Amino acid sequence: MHDDRRLVEERLRRMLTTRLAPARYAGSVPLDIEVWHVPDEPVPVAEALAADFEPFAVGQRWGAPWSTSWFRVRGAVPEQWRGRKVEAVVDLGFTTAQAGFQAEALAYDLAGTPIKGIAPRNNHVPLTGDTVGLLFEAAANPDILHGGMQPTPLGDKETAGKDPLYTFAGADVKLLDEDVWHLELDMEVLSQLMAELSLSDPRRHEILRALERAMDVIEVDDISGTAAAARAELTEVLARPAHASAHRLSAVGHAHIDSAWLWPQRETIRKTSRTFATVTALAAEYPEFIFACSQAQQYAWVKDHQPAIFDRIAAAVKSGQWAPVGGMWVESDANLPGGEALARQLVHGKRFFLDEFGYECEEVWLPDSFGYTAAFPQLARLAGTKWFLTQKMSWNQTNKMPHHTFWWEGIDGTRVFTHLPPVDTYNSEFSGKEMAYAVANYAEKGRGTRSLVPFGYGDGGGGPTREMLERARRLKDLEGTARVEIEKPSEFFAKAQAEYPDAPVWSGEMYLELHRATYTSQARTKAGNRRSEHLLREAELWAATAASAGTFDYPYEAFDRLWKIVLLHQFHDILPGSSIAWVHKEAEATYARVAAELNAITDAAIASLAGEPAQPIVFNTSPRPRAEVVDGVLTHVPGSGAAAVESVTADAVTVTDRLLDNGLVRVELDDDGLFRSVRDLVRNREVLSGPGNLLQLHPDLPNFWDAWDIDVHYKRRHVDLTGVDAITVVSEGLEGAIKVERSFGSSRISQVISVRAGSPRIDIRTEIDWHEQEKILKAAFPIDVHADRSAAEIQFGHVFRPTHTNTSWDAARFEIYAHRWVHVAEPGYGVGVLNDSTYGHDISRNGGTTTVRLSVVRAPRCPDPHADQGKHVLTYSLLPGASISDTVTEGYALNLPVRVVQGSTAPAPMVTVDSDAVAVEAVKLADDRSGDVIVRLYESLGGRAEALVRANFPIAGVEVTDLLERRTDTAEVRDGGVPVALRPFQILTLRLKR
Repeated sequence: MHDDRRLVEERLRRMLTTRLAPARYAGSVPLDIEVWHVPDEPVPVAEALAADFEPFAVGQRWGAPWSTSWFRVRGAVPEQWRGRKVEAVVDLGFTTAQAGFQAEALAYDLAGTPIKGIAPRNNHVPLTGDTVGLLFEAAANPDILHGGMQPTPLGDKETAGKDPLYTFAGADVKLLDEDVWHLELDMEVLSQLMAELSLSDPRRHEILRALERAMDVIEVDDISGTAAAARAELTEVLARPAHASAHRLSAVGHAHIDSAWLWPQRETIRKTSRTFATVTALAAEYPEFIFACSQAQQYAWVKDHQPAIFDRIAAAVKSGQWAPVGGMWVESDANLPGGEALARQLVHGKRFFLDEFGYECEEVWLPDSFGYTAAFPQLARLAGTKWFLTQKMSWNQTNKMPHHTFWWEGIDGTRVFTHLPPVDTYNSEFSGKEMAYAVANYAEKGRGTRSLVPFGYGDGGGGPTREMLERARRLKDLEGTARVEIEKPSEFFAKAQAEYPDAPVWSGEMYLELHRATYTSQARTKAGNRRSEHLLREAELWAATAASAGTFDYPYEAFDRLWKIVLLHQFHDILPGSSIAWVHKEAEATYARVAAELNAITDAAIASLAGEPAQPIVFNTSPRPRAEVVDGVLTHVPGSGAAAVESVTADAVTVTDRLLDNGLVRVELDDDGLFRSVRDLVRNREVLSGPGNLLQLHPDLPNFWDAWDIDVHYKRRHVDLTGVDAITVVSEGLEGAIKVERSFGSSRISQVISVRAGSPRIDIRTEIDWHEQEKILKAAFPIDVHADRSAAEIQFGHVFRPTHTNTSWDAARFEIYAHRWVHVAEPGYGVGVLNDSTYGHDISRNGGTTTVRLSVVRAPRCPDPHADQGKHVLTYSLLPGASISDTVTEGYALNLPVRVVQGSTAPAPMVTVDSDAVAVEAVKLADDRSGDVIVRLYESLGGRAEALVRANFPIAGVEVTDLLERRTDTAEVRDGGVPVALRPFQILTLRLKR
């Protein structure tokens, strides 16, 4: 037989694109259009219903960036169409960009009831009556990345301009020709399947000839009249069942909606309503449809702003067509949030779904975060969660993850059953290419037989379409491809775990070999997060202490609200610094308001504890005791407690403009203001192997993702900032300090280097007025230790990472993140490097020494062309002669400065532990308002530990709880306290009854 395959395939492509697609609708009648352009920010539908509309026509321009226009359309359904599938079809001027990245709308009836969202490839509204009356709230959202990774003013309402972005392209009543539509879908599914089959596979050629016969039947002058006959030619090839060994794809509807990214939070509020309205409408049309949706914050927005849509969601949850997933307040970044914050993500997320729907999420759902902390398995299990899902690890630049289904083991040994969908997307459309790729890519062949496919337009929302569901119906049991079954994620996980209980184990963090600059970009946002987390810790501790003492009313509502604000801003495009300017400007302002409110709560609580003003009282939120210089006096303060300022004998720090010496450590500066020497006087040892606190400026030109990436080639060029403007002594006595001022390019840096009596810690308080472009600033400390690995604090513990590059996995970790500290050591000696708001680091071996560098600030230009410009204030510190325990202690101290008030009473610590290995991470009152005290603690050094937990009140009883404060076990009270035995890095939550 002659090979005419290519000719038939070319004929098929033209038939689908230029014949069938235009014939999808059998008739069209234009609607009358009116418009009301909202003067400024979006308004509720009630205000739009009362507005004065003016005539509008197809072809007119509309929509300045970020503006809203309400379109009112009216008309009649032709009599001969009544009783058939009639739709209003609106084209706002859609571009080729994906749904969610351009104009979109929410359709209402003229009574103000929301119907469904309008987006590219999903721009119809079903009609049932004889007349048409609809209202569309249209958002003129700009496509920020339309020109690629280029600076754009569109990401800030103040700079985006006023010129209209869109040309209104149509508003019509249309008659859907269902025979043509289904023929188009049949031919599309078969043609895509055919294209993925081998040329040697008979099935490919059987499909080709069936499609050829169908095309022979179609009369292009009467497609509607011949569509049914053409479909009949495809019946047999569509009916062929899948092979018995075919891979099984569990499919679930999905609409990943970034809580802010290339749009501000106020637009996400509307995106969620549009998408959720679309999804609930689709569920009514397709009874097999199931939609999985995470992020309790987004549900809360819909409940507040669109209660009618929320009621539809609740009904869909009850019917089983809607599956809340994830159990987190938002899909947060999974590297940078603190331990307690990640716990509260799970607490607030799971509790929302339980309270609103009686539904307990059993899986963590983080498809798009930029790597995953090794603390997550334990946190997930402590929240009552069994499974974990992501697909982001498929983005690795260098190394491919070896498994798609596996047990993920955290730093404490806890394991959680984990799945990475081999389709490598959370926005599947059920294309033939996606289906074939999912099967070919699946790494567990021969042991596992199934994987998950989230389908629907995402990132900017939109969700599944009816065409996707029609494809799923055709792919349910079709020869040549995987079997597709729509089901809940929990059903998939239960089946996958049952068939593969001995899946392989991945131990430790899932480090994403991409987007490493998210540890550094938008430094003020990151500082706001770090400080908010610690202010929340302070406020909860002192409010609980004061409430238990009867001097203060515990502000339950305020804490609930403030935690949710902070958790929202940990979303994986806000905290990482990868959003538009609007988002980060709002974040900085929000963090300032959060700080003011939390400071007010803490100040009021400690004032109530301190009593009448009489003398300075020092309050220490850190769980570890400390000595601080207060009012020129060295004062010891217990952990989580307070003390009156009482002088402790101490020698003054020796200070010159080149020297700081407190008897424990001596810092010598050279004429460039660099650390020429740091001498550990206790151990008589030099700490540095070269100039320390050396600021290094690198070009920072990533290959593509500006705000997200730092690519390894940046290391090949840098400038050492050795020029100095001034070196001056700024403090003497028990705390000595030298200021070093520098200028370079368009920027200035002022650093105050200080040591205080009784402590080996060297603080470098840094103020930067930053005006560089596409550069990264590093602060380098060449440390004279031979370390083959570094330790970095993560949530509730730390991880070790190699300092060498023996393997491609090691080399790919050229930039790492840490929380409050990193630590490098050789046997017998270690050094800590601390920070109060910096996350990005790189640590490398240099012969027999080790260099630690902090990533201080960047200057990417997309999506925010002015990212990080302006002033930054931060502190980092060097801690010579430190064990990991010492570093943990000083990390707390740096991030939790003492508070001093006038008072007459220094209250005893509310909770204490008698082991240096056990750290108290949170003290608060129980959320159920019982008055019980919740204490969360963890083993911090990576070993086993026993401790006695004591309270400053009689303990009537104690329970071990999960993160949601639900009882999981009992504990005994002995010797006035609660004895605990912890395994390495174990987290334990106790409920103490007063």
